[in-house]
Amino acid sequence: MAGGGAGDRARLLRRFADAVDADLENLARLEVANAGHTIGNARWEAGNVRDVLNYYAATPERLAGAQIPVAGGVDITFHEPIGVVGVIAPWNFPMPIASWGVAPALATGNTVVLKPAELTPLTALRLAELALDAGIPEGVFTVLPGAGPVVGQRLVDHPGVGKIVFTGSTRVGKKIMADCAAGVKRLTLELGGKNANIVFADADLEKAAAAAPGGAFDNAGQDCCSRSRVLVQREVYDRFLELLEPAVTSFRVGDPAEEGVQMGPLISAAHRDAVAGYVPDGAPVAFRGETPDGPGFWYPPTVLAPVDPGERAATEEIFGPVITVVPFTDEADAIRLANDTSYGLSASIWTRDLGCALRVSRAVEAGNLSVNSHSSVRYWTPFGGVKQSGLGRELGPDAVTAFTETKNLFIATED
Repeated sequence: MAGGGAGDRARLLRRFADAVDADLENLARLEVANAGHTIGNARWEAGNVRDVLNYYAATPERLAGAQIPVAGGVDITFHEPIGVVGVIAPWNFPMPIASWGVAPALATGNTVVLKPAELTPLTALRLAELALDAGIPEGVFTVLPGAGPVVGQRLVDHPGVGKIVFTGSTRVGKKIMADCAAGVKRLTLELGGKNANIVFADADLEKAAAAAPGGAFDNAGQDCCSRSRVLVQREVYDRFLELLEPAVTSFRVGDPAEEGVQMGPLISAAHRDAVAGYVPDGAPVAFRGETPDGPGFWYPPTVLAPVDPGERAATEEIFGPVITVVPFTDEADAIRLANDTSYGLSASIWTRDLGCALRVSRAVEAGNLSVNSHSSVRYWTPFGGVKQSGLGRELGPDAVTAFTETKNLFIATED
């Protein structure tokens, strides 16, 4: 692919997408075993990989430079591949997030080394097999499992790797950023989040309350975009909690391989203990859902209320199925509370007032916002954070330029 013609790259990416589509159910079942995702989510994730590959298959033949008017000659630009791109994928969404780096990198003529998380390598290895089956030459897309401090660090340090794409914790992202600085290595980071779900008094409270569990408990809350910090206008605070309780207690937790299950287990025992540490004895548990008996790293959907906005559970990324509910007084107070965090990945705003929705959307410091929904990720729109939630943008039409170097050429036409 690297060095191949644009048409060849496009055809190979389409064949790769077709191979994923033909293997979609197998990939989904593998992800259930790999990461404990519900089968419904896993099918969506495998489909997202297919769709991302198809979307970026249109890139090679459309990666046009520019002709810039200048005096005395002709000036043109080229978008050239960086070379080798290292993609370090997380364990919470192993398949789709890997594809967000792999697809545009391949489309722009780079080769890729993908390091999956130690806990979830299975679907990445299967994608590598499908890539070979689709005709992508050996060595163009390589999956290299291993420990982050070993394999990931080698990608970061190796002088032959021109760019790193990392999704993971802010703590690790800062270290990668510092290490990349030594070689002025290109970098895209998608890091943590502590995201606000802002519910104004004029909102459709029934709809907002019904949607809140899905916005926070999807993938058992192991999602950087989780809207776990629910801010509710004070005059409807009690009513919102009344509506939220049945939505939480009826949230179906169980065997992720079963159809209709909404939430599976956490990734590991150690992570379950870390999540539980945010809900110590005496914590203000308003209500919680149930978990099944038997093996699995289960933690129940939990709502903490009332919560002081400065408390640890309301300020730190829990990465588990725990919601904090905090009251606010007015629009300015909502914005202040939403921005009172070092993160800035996503947010939701519930209101019937379009003017309020636009004002708050512009004022909240986040890269991805939605009004009257919890939508964050579409493969054809940009995704990424501000502040300590990351650098750069993935997905959408502009992501491809992050995998190229722009070269400018001036040709004199005057003697």
